[in-house]
Order: sequence, then structure tokens, then C-alpha cells
Amino acid sequence: MAKDDQKSAERAWRPETALVHGGTARSQWNETAEALFLTQGYVYDTAEQAEARFNGQSPGHQYTRYSNPTISMFEDRLKLFEGAEECRATATGMAAVTASVLSYVKTGDHIVAARAMFGSCRNVIETICGRFGITSTLIDGKDLDAWRAAIRPNTKMFFFETPSNPNLELVDIEAVSKIGHEHGILTIVDNVFATPMLQRPLALGADVVVYSATKHIDGQGRCLGGAVLGSSDFIIKYVQDWLRQTGPSLGPFNAWVLLKSLETMPVRIQAQCATAAKISDFLAAAKGVTRVLYPGRSDHPQAALAAKQMPGGGQMIAFEVEGGKQGAFRFLNALRLIIISNNLGDAKSIVTHPATTTHFRLTQPQRDELGISDGMIRLSIGLEAAEDIADDLTNALRAAHG
Repeated sequence: MAKDDQKSAERAWRPETALVHGGTARSQWNETAEALFLTQGYVYDTAEQAEARFNGQSPGHQYTRYSNPTISMFEDRLKLFEGAEECRATATGMAAVTASVLSYVKTGDHIVAARAMFGSCRNVIETICGRFGITSTLIDGKDLDAWRAAIRPNTKMFFFETPSNPNLELVDIEAVSKIGHEHGILTIVDNVFATPMLQRPLALGADVVVYSATKHIDGQGRCLGGAVLGSSDFIIKYVQDWLRQTGPSLGPFNAWVLLKSLETMPVRIQAQCATAAKISDFLAAAKGVTRVLYPGRSDHPQAALAAKQMPGGGQMIAFEVEGGKQGAFRFLNALRLIIISNNLGDAKSIVTHPATTTHFRLTQPQRDELGISDGMIRLSIGLEAAEDIADDLTNALRAAHG
């Protein structure tokens, strides 16, 4: 099949098909599975070819810090699925966030961000950017008027994650992106919790989407990775040079693992969402649980928005138990199936206590502002039987609260 015909066929594929076949580039051996190219550099036929490769006149790979056949397949498959013009993979999710932000803004610029976000993302926006004279304003991301009011003449970027970590607060992607476009402001969405299976920020008007591929894209707790997706202009003009010069490159082996993981992502996410919906209902009725936050439930404060921009409730649940920190710790320590870890998106169900782990650097007033109580638990649903997860939760709640 001609190259143009192949690209046309790929664009017509449904998501499940694209995640199995998209971006595949076979070597001269015509292998079935995608090849793993463990190499640092590449050989040129002539000095003239090397010169042409470096000045951009001849396509091809130069150095794996810049590009690699396996990494390129991962990028091509993800961008095809996401509907982006370009994708660049990174060593971690935080490398993707940092590259998308710092490659674009400069001293004197201003960022508006939703305050409900992962602690490390907040550190990048407030602390690291602040060191270089880039100011920021953190707002209630749910309030569209707050986005408008925070805009300054030097505002260059909107940044938010939705649903947020850990309290599953949502931001209206379409509405905020429209505000950004009206003022010439770039909108970046951290889509890690929803995954590209449940939310398509670019289709809703966002300019850039970032992922921690470490989470649901890998889905089995094996390796680190990240990705930045957007227009060719943004990726090539800003992100590509940043990655080349600063070096947060994804390794070929991790790229190969993530590439193979994309094949099973629809099956995993569908199963996890179905179980999460059941477990959220179970927790809402359980003794010792005072609050449940799950975007797929009608009692979620933003249930209508969740239904508008997400076809499912997701794999993440936040809930509060009685007894504050002591009650939460008794509950966590009584679990026998669900594991305690600060990771998420795994085939194994995972819990963490945000106030003392992922968000421990925030002050108490900051946690109070975000609704991160001492009794809050973040639960990432895995692939176990829903009944076994419910049994483990029941036993832990009974041990913690009688």
C-alpha cells in the first residue's frame, strides 16, 4: 500500500484499531510485533548524508536523544489516536508537563492555572516558573469568571488538569479553551486521569494535551514515560527543541513497553470504569464512609459537565472515611488486597492518602481550600473482580471503624 493510502486508512480507523496498528513501521525483516531499537546513534552512508541529516535536508534519525524508530512508533500511534498533528514522548509525565510549559513561556509572562492539581505540577507553575520571572495566578478552575478575571496583558498560558488529583474536580475544557482563544492564550490540559479513552481535550478546543504515560497508558506499573501532543507549530517550534537541548528523552525500551500497552488500553479502561462505577456505589452506602467523589455518579458536584465531556466516570474514586488521619490510616493498614502506593492507573487496585503523600507539601490552608481532608483516600481501580475489591474495603472499614 502506498504511504499516502496507508495514512488515509489509518485516519479512518476506530480507536481500538488505531491503538493496535497505528504508526507501525516495520524493518526490512517485516516483523509482526513492533521492533525494539536499542541504539544510541545511527550510521550515515556518507559525510554528505550526515550533513544533510543534521541541517534538516534529509529525513532520518541522528541520535536517540532526538528520535528513535521505536519511540517514533509510540508517538505516531498516540497522535493518531488523540487526533493531534504531532506528539513528542518524554521520560516521565512531569517531563511532559515541564517541557510543555517552560518551552513556551519566558521571563515576564504570566500563567493562569486551576489550583486543583497534582502537587508537582503546582510546584512547576508556582515555584520553578517563579524562579525565572514567570508569574502565575491560581484560581478555582470550576469558575469561568475566575479565568476571565485572572487574565493580564502578559498572560500567555492556561493550565489545568481535569479530573483533578485527588478530588476529581472538573474544568470545562471547551469553555476555558474558548476564553483562551479569545485572548490569544495557549491552553494546556493534563489529561492523565481521564486518559485519551475518556476525554479528548484537543477535540474540545484545547491547544496542548499532556500525559503521564506511567499511569493508565502503561497500565501495569512497569515503566515511566510521558507525552506532549498538539499542533505541528507548537510541538516543532517549542517542545522539540526543548527536548533536544535539555534531554528528558524517553528510552527505547520504555517506548516499546508503552507502545505494546496501547494495544490493550481500551479493554483495560473499559473494565476498570465498569468496576469503578460499582465500587463508588458500594462506598456511598458503606458505614464509615462520609463522602464519595466519582464523576460517573449523579451526586458528583459537576455530574452534568462530566457527562458532557467524558463518556464514562473513569477509574479513579476519592472518598472520605470517619476519624480523620487516624481513621484513614487504620483503614489503609487493614487492607489486604488493595495496595498502598502513590502510583495509579495500574492493573492492581491502589490507594493512597493524599494529605500525607502526593499533596503533603501543601500547607493545611491550601489543602483545606482544595477539599483534601485528613480522611480523604484516593482509590485507583484495577482489574480485580469488583466483588473482591468490595470485600477488602468492607473488611478494612470494619477494622477501622467497627
